[in-house]
Amino acid sequence: MEEDYEQLMNIRTGIHLEDIKQKMNVHYNPYEPTPYAALDILFQQYKLNSTDQIVDFGCGKGRLVFYIHYFFQAAVTGVEMSEDLYNEAVENKEYYLEQVPDGGEQIQFCCCLAEEYEIHPLDNRFYFFNPFSIQVFYKIIRNILLSMEQSDRDVELVLYYPSEEYIMFLENQTIFELKEEIQLPGLYENNPSEKFLIYWIPY
Repeated sequence: MEEDYEQLMNIRTGIHLEDIKQKMNVHYNPYEPTPYAALDILFQQYKLNSTDQIVDFGCGKGRLVFYIHYFFQAAVTGVEMSEDLYNEAVENKEYYLEQVPDGGEQIQFCCCLAEEYEIHPLDNRFYFFNPFSIQVFYKIIRNILLSMEQSDRDVELVLYYPSEEYIMFLENQTIFELKEEIQLPGLYENNPSEKFLIYWIPY
């Protein structure tokens, strides 16, 4: 399945030996893309609109970015601190645009620390696959909430394989509430972290 999707979108986002060897950082986790099988399950239940503007924090080589654009034609921004991974994402964009020539303006990549990404007033969906420490997560959520104060809109957070720290922080120290839980069949039974959690701020 992985190779089928890679061929479909003309990209290369798998893990290579050099990705495994990348330097460990106390606040940022190594590269690990969300499995395509997990993305399929997520988006069978969680629908995006072409008007949504998604941000993937810790986007790596851009797998989620291209998947969302390919299937939903929505604007997506990938934020990546590793210059090497960022360069691979940009290269993947060039290959992807050979397949989908009209996607250039809707796909963006930013090479910066996640907490330094400037939230755009139209950014309304934010994706996290355990990319960094709770300290960094806290700063990003604060940035999102400040952005919502300046530009009121419907915002949702999508967490894959969420850490207990992320969950406790969101539910005890923010106004975000759990909207939906999507479990991965065949995996969740043995590992309760194999799920997606959707958080929102109900009106």
